[in-house]
Amino acid sequence: MCGICGIALPIGSQQAISKELIIRMRDTMVHRGPDGAGLFMGVGVALGHRRLSIIDLSGGAQPMSSVDGDLHIVFNGKIFNHPELKLKLEQSGVQYRTRCDTETILRLYERERINFVHLLRGTFALGIWSCAKHELILVRDRFGVKPLYYAHKADGALYFASEIKALLEAGAVRAELNLLSFPDFLANHAPSGQETMFEGIHRLPAGHMLIWRNGETEIRQYWDLRMADEEEDVRPDCDLCDEYLARLTESVRLMSDVPLGVFLSGGIDSAAITAITSNLMQEPIKTFSVGFAEREANEIGYARLMASRYGTDHHEVTLNPEEFFASIPRLIWHEDEPMAYPSSVALYFVSRLASEQVKVVLTGEGSDETLAGYNRYRITLINTQIGQVYHRVTPHFMRQLIRLAVQSLPDTSILRKRLDRTFLTLPPTVDMLYFENFAVFSREWQARLLEATLQKRLASVDAYDTLHQLFEEGNGRTMLDRMLYTDTKTYMQELLMKQDRMSMAASIESRVPFLDHPLVEFVARLPDRLKLRNLTTKFILRQAMQKYLPDAILKRKKMGFPVPVGPWLRNRFRPLLDDFILGERTLARGLFNPEVLRELVANHDAGKGNHAERLWSLINLEIWHRVFIDHEPVDDILPDRRIAFMRRTL
Repeated sequence: MCGICGIALPIGSQQAISKELIIRMRDTMVHRGPDGAGLFMGVGVALGHRRLSIIDLSGGAQPMSSVDGDLHIVFNGKIFNHPELKLKLEQSGVQYRTRCDTETILRLYERERINFVHLLRGTFALGIWSCAKHELILVRDRFGVKPLYYAHKADGALYFASEIKALLEAGAVRAELNLLSFPDFLANHAPSGQETMFEGIHRLPAGHMLIWRNGETEIRQYWDLRMADEEEDVRPDCDLCDEYLARLTESVRLMSDVPLGVFLSGGIDSAAITAITSNLMQEPIKTFSVGFAEREANEIGYARLMASRYGTDHHEVTLNPEEFFASIPRLIWHEDEPMAYPSSVALYFVSRLASEQVKVVLTGEGSDETLAGYNRYRITLINTQIGQVYHRVTPHFMRQLIRLAVQSLPDTSILRKRLDRTFLTLPPTVDMLYFENFAVFSREWQARLLEATLQKRLASVDAYDTLHQLFEEGNGRTMLDRMLYTDTKTYMQELLMKQDRMSMAASIESRVPFLDHPLVEFVARLPDRLKLRNLTTKFILRQAMQKYLPDAILKRKKMGFPVPVGPWLRNRFRPLLDDFILGERTLARGLFNPEVLRELVANHDAGKGNHAERLWSLINLEIWHRVFIDHEPVDDILPDRRIAFMRRTL
């Protein structure tokens, strides 16, 4: 919705904040707020804001100051219970100067101080400066829908921003690879905790606040997701389904306060949002879809089915591989870190399509991580449960013989690929059957892939340290609860970052009804059978939407926004592997064993395994290096003339 940034210096600092610096910092994020810009300069502080106007087009300018001039706020997000809070404040005697939710936050902070955050229902990243206390408070919403990064310098100075590029523009740190986050990136698509790919730049965790006082920082957790109560809800399943639908409908209603659209992929999540939104609106809603020419990667037929059923004003864009690859350097610049998923590209193009019609869209993010929508939950539970029995009753020598028999199958055998990821070859632990089993580059891969000196340097770094910690901290009754808790804090964070960056790149705001926190708190306390029942994922959602969605949507298998990167890289875009994986510049960075890289590419060329995910990760890593570490202009990175031509049309 907006872009925020700021710098705070300790009292007596020998530094000075120039107006030109904070403006440059702020305006690296002009895409986040093309409708306006604001600035506050005080003693030892500067705050910047880029604005995307949605509701209060005239009175919501930021940074906003309190009546007495002590407090100054920059805010990115939306407070969905703002009308209710505003009414209560006015009844208590507060006289509003605007109609916007920014003022509500400021007024609440004046009364409640740091406890104000517990009253907010919405998505937000914000900073509040107190001149009298020389104090800065940074706060991020419960699920991390809105991003917030910071760099705390040795001299006490604090820099913060909605995007990392603003911190780099301010010179808060020198752009260099954070090696301690590297194993995590290789295994899990992206750093999982507070670390980023940049040395010295951190993300404020979801549900946390950072308090900076004259050079010292304190990070506090103000909210956590409770996966279970002391007593399980014993109401009949039908009653729980009815309540779930009522709560989801309320969430959609709260987020539909302005004319908006819906990203309609054809999966059950976006279909449910489309159905509920259509039933709430008198006029046809606008829906937006993206697809590919390749049949196996195209969900547009399902999106059209939903659009037809509800009579939406439907819009589509078909993405070709030239456009796809041409956009990568620019979109890596927008994401600040290597793109974890190819679906980011598709999301950008559908966001750009939607931006021609609306400023706000609803999306289906968050359903999979709260309702056990991924097949890996089912696979892990089956493997763990059966595997523990198998290891207990089967003699060691027999297990070894079976394991050798599986590994004697040809590498290209489909049976081998499937059995290699089961309890027959892996220990029945969460570490192996969940974290390692679904890693991009497992520990075994990294041991071969990393350059020998770097491997020794990183030998003590556990790629799954954050995941293990969260899994152990998870407060659920069951293993499924703990997996969902872990993914909500890690995997989902990367998906939300992708959602934010790609929509903001097109200057539109995305909202996520499935992550309204009262709804998620209700879902977290549900028994496992309403999330994952036998082979059926998201059981309660499917039950709740039976009257509203066709069977073709309710019963279809999850596709997960497939992008045919693998086949593209075997054909006319194969030269990209020579440049970004096997090229001299890549090898000269000294990160990887060249022989293992050549083996990986050769196996992909020969069809020996599907290495698309690994190749995608490595291509993005190299392009990220060229954009942020080498400071190469994004328009100069792709050498192919045809791709360069397509780039100029973006």
